[in-house]
Amino acid sequence: MSWFKRTEKGIQTATEQKKDTPKGLWYKSPTGKIVEADELAKNFYVSPEDDYHVRIGSKEYFEILFDDNEFTELDEKLTAKDPLKFVDTKNYVDRLKDAKEKTGLKDAVRTAVGKSKGEDLVISCMDFAFIGGSMGSVVGEKISRGIKYAIDHKMPFVLISKSGGARMQEAALSLMQMAKTSARLAQLAEAKLPYISLCTDPTTGGITASYAMLGDINIAEPGALIGFAGPRVIKEATGKELPDGFQTSEFLLEHGFLDHIVHRKELKNKINLYIDLILNNPIR
Repeated sequence: MSWFKRTEKGIQTATEQKKDTPKGLWYKSPTGKIVEADELAKNFYVSPEDDYHVRIGSKEYFEILFDDNEFTELDEKLTAKDPLKFVDTKNYVDRLKDAKEKTGLKDAVRTAVGKSKGEDLVISCMDFAFIGGSMGSVVGEKISRGIKYAIDHKMPFVLISKSGGARMQEAALSLMQMAKTSARLAQLAEAKLPYISLCTDPTTGGITASYAMLGDINIAEPGALIGFAGPRVIKEATGKELPDGFQTSEFLLEHGFLDHIVHRKELKNKINLYIDLILNNPIR
């Protein structure tokens, strides 16, 4: 049968023969700019026309920060259980299974060690794709172990936050991760090892209330959403009108919550610069 047939409305393609555009070839930024996926990757996943920083995960951040994308992942097989037997609209075990299948990840954070500009570095990076980057017991444990590895091997530590907050399916077990990771960071400080915290879009909830704001230097990507509670909750609690953009990285920098805003193209250079300054090393 011919691909085309003439109708009163003109030449049309039969529905069953229409081809969908392959997914992943193009990206449309919130401002409506269209960019090819390959071009986006070459530009550090930043839209070249409007400078919009696309959300990326640990895979992409490791590519950007580690030399030649060479690293060793730590605690790779650590996975969550369901000790509270949480049941909502869907069993927690099923949610974990679905998230693992869709993302190829074990949980919402990966920790790796490798070289960055020739020097050893430990990086923990959160993945928003895994249940909204929520912090459960595995997230806290992997970050804690990553910090311990940095202490034991006398390496700087970088933590890249991207999360919607605590994982409600683990209740108090999730909230305890705030204290556990903060205590481990105190040990890192006692060892006089640098901790650089990078807040990306979004960094919210218990993550902001704990390790994301405890860096020796706290930095963020442009335009990142950073805050504890949502605007509606804050407005109801304070009874005041909120200024526009009050939870953006730019607003937080202006009001002293951040040290710097760093473009993704400059992340590797800037992070290593901050580490060298803290350690009083020659600038690389």
